[in-house]
This record gives sequence, C-alpha cells and structure tokens, in this order.
Amino acid sequence: MLMTRERPAPVTRRFLESLSFQLLGILAASLGAPFLYVALQPLDHVGEATVINSAIACVSAAVTALFLYRRVTSFPGTSGFAFIIPTYSVTFGFAIAVMLGGRLAYSGSMLTAGYAASMAFGFYAQQLTQRYARRQFYLVPFGNTDIARDSTANVEWIVLHQPQVPADDRHGAIVADLRYDMDPEWERMLAAAAISGRVVYHTKQLHESLTGKVEIEHLSENSFGSLLPNLAYRKIKRAMDIAVSMVALPVLLVPFILLAVWIRLDSPGPALFRQERMGFRARPFKVIKFRTMEHRPPCADGGERDDAITMHDDTRITRVGRFLRRTRIDELPQLWNVLIGEMSLIGPRPEALPLSQWYETELPFYSYRHIVRPGITGWAQVNQGHVAALGDVHIKLHYDFYYIKHFSAWIDILIMLRTVGTMLTGFGSK
Repeated sequence: MLMTRERPAPVTRRFLESLSFQLLGILAASLGAPFLYVALQPLDHVGEATVINSAIACVSAAVTALFLYRRVTSFPGTSGFAFIIPTYSVTFGFAIAVMLGGRLAYSGSMLTAGYAASMAFGFYAQQLTQRYARRQFYLVPFGNTDIARDSTANVEWIVLHQPQVPADDRHGAIVADLRYDMDPEWERMLAAAAISGRVVYHTKQLHESLTGKVEIEHLSENSFGSLLPNLAYRKIKRAMDIAVSMVALPVLLVPFILLAVWIRLDSPGPALFRQERMGFRARPFKVIKFRTMEHRPPCADGGERDDAITMHDDTRITRVGRFLRRTRIDELPQLWNVLIGEMSLIGPRPEALPLSQWYETELPFYSYRHIVRPGITGWAQVNQGHVAALGDVHIKLHYDFYYIKHFSAWIDILIMLRTVGTMLTGFGSK
C-alpha cells in the first residue's frame, strides 16, 4: 500500500523488534519457569548441582534459539511462527544431549519448564510483532519503483514528495533507484540521510530481500567480489554432506528395502529410477530416486523433453508414488549421490538433461545455477515447489540465483527447517 504522507515509525514497533526486549524476555522465561518449579519442590528432592546445571542449560539453549530464530527469519519468505518450535526444539535437544554425553546432573522437569516457557514467550513476542510491527520505507518516486507494487502486504510505503530527510528519529529506511539520474537536490538528500545514520536501500537489492529472488540482468559479483560462491563455506558444506550421508544411509537401509518391496508390489517395474541430469559445473550424472511412475519404455526420438516433464495429476504416477512424491521420500536415495560428490543436501534441484538443455537456450544465465552442487532440497523448492513450464522455471531461476548469492550456513539452516514443513504438508508436489 502506498501512502502519500509522512508518519513517524511507532515507538511500539521499535521496542518489539529490539534485541534487548527479546533477550530480556527470553531470559525471564528460561529462568523463571525452572526456578518456579524448584520453589514448589521439597528442597531435598533437588540437588544444588542439578539446579545450576539445568539453569545454565536452559539459558544457553534459549539464548541460542533466539539468535538462531532472528537469523533465519531475517531471510524473506519466512513466517516467524513456523520456526519457533523447530529452533527451540533443536537447541534444547542439543542441551540435553550435552548433559547426557557429559554425564552431568540435570532436571528433566526444569528443562521442560524452560523449554515450554521460552517457546511460549517466542509465540507471544511474535504475535505482538505481527500485530504492531510493520516495516516502513520511504520511497523516492523516480526510476524503477515497481518494488512498491511487488512487495508483501506487511510493508508500508511512504512516498517522498520533497528532497528532505524524513524527521522520524532515523527510523524508516529510504528506498531509491540509485541508478536513476536524479536531480542534484535529491542526491544531496540521500547523501545527508546516509551520513546521519539512516539506511538507504537501492530498489533492486531491497526487492531481492523482500521477495527472496534475484533477477540477473548481467553477471555481477557477489558480496565477496567474485562470481564464485563462498569458497570457505563450500568446503565446510561438503564435509557436512559426507558426514550426514554416511550416518543416514546405514540407518535408512532397512526402510529403503521395505519401500522397495512396497513399490514392486504396487506396480510392475524396478523399485529405483535412474535419470540423467545436469549437475555441478554442467557435468551430467545419473540421479537415483524411488520410482513413482509406471515403468514405460523410453520415448521415441524428439520426445525426451516431454517425457521428462511431470504434469499436474500426471496419470503415470502410481498410488505409492503419490505418497512418496508428496512427502519427498522418493528423493532420499539421492543421499548416495551426495556421498559420492555429485549432489549436496541443499542446492538448486538438478533438471533432467533434455529440460536443462532446453532451458539454457531459452533463459539467459541459466547455466550459472550449475556453479554449486545440485541439492536434494533447495530455496526454490521450499518457496515455489515443483515447476516445469518455461515461465515458472524463469521464476525458479531467480530463487536459485538468490541462494547462490547468499550461499551460507544460515540459508541452509532455513531451508532445512522449511523442508520439514514441506514434507509434512506436501507443498509444491506433483
């Protein structure tokens, strides 16, 4: 919604979004509930070491969860409520694992009370933020101003009609198309705003942040000044891929065998499906999946591309296949592709070779997505789901470019958390 008058950002919003408010609240919740539990118990039932260890674990887990939560929800396309339970569950679960591994005395009831109280405060703070907090931007009405139309409803736009820095105590960022040739007085205003400490965004970068998509007009460097993603993190990510796949494959072996038997009983054909896809550095490889469609002979010459496209309610999908595709379980055999280095746990989804070759001829810079290893799940999958039409693939490409530009552990953590929701809801499956 566009506003044509200036309105100061409310003090309530600044207070609710402040780290100090959230930190004090989480400390009160993570300590208050456990000690209330202790106060209600006979003193001889709770040892001093148990109380101290449990209190330290509660505070550490709650504060870590708060910072992790704030970090993952700083990315676009995230619903704050969806990440409260996963983040607090992970950190409190890790705290319990440390206690058990170190054979430390602790109180399960105190940890449970701290966990419940911390999550309750998280939900309450998010509800207050949703109700009162609203991102506010001042828009310079020159150049490309489509961002005001394309952004989310939780953003308030205030159009500036005069080249004057808004007088609202430096809250409310200014957004301008910095590539537009503005009059000198407007440029002086933007410079004065930046010097005073106010944030000034370029419309293109803010559009990326609000939508989670990067539309490449020309090849440009990332924040490290390179076309290559973060090289240091790429090595860490590869080590994590190897570790997770080595642990997961033996654990999943028996379930895989049972699924293979179920697939064979449901429809004739092999349990596993292999397909040539475009991979890391544009090298083709054979991806492994559980078969979810009827086994048919390869199509005639010229029809490979159509055969590779899965349509909505595709008649080739089997009964078992619908369940596997909805829950994404059919992708789990790709842990083998991860282990041998052809894929990663997280990255742009690999496309069938005929589709990839078609997209490269139709979409500019499509091949740039091969600069990172393809993944079992990815940023486009948790935001858009499965697509095949050329226009939808173009949008998917924008999500892939956003992932490559922001290639980091934080966005991978966010994708992992959102993938759980995708598996439970079946979002985007075909």
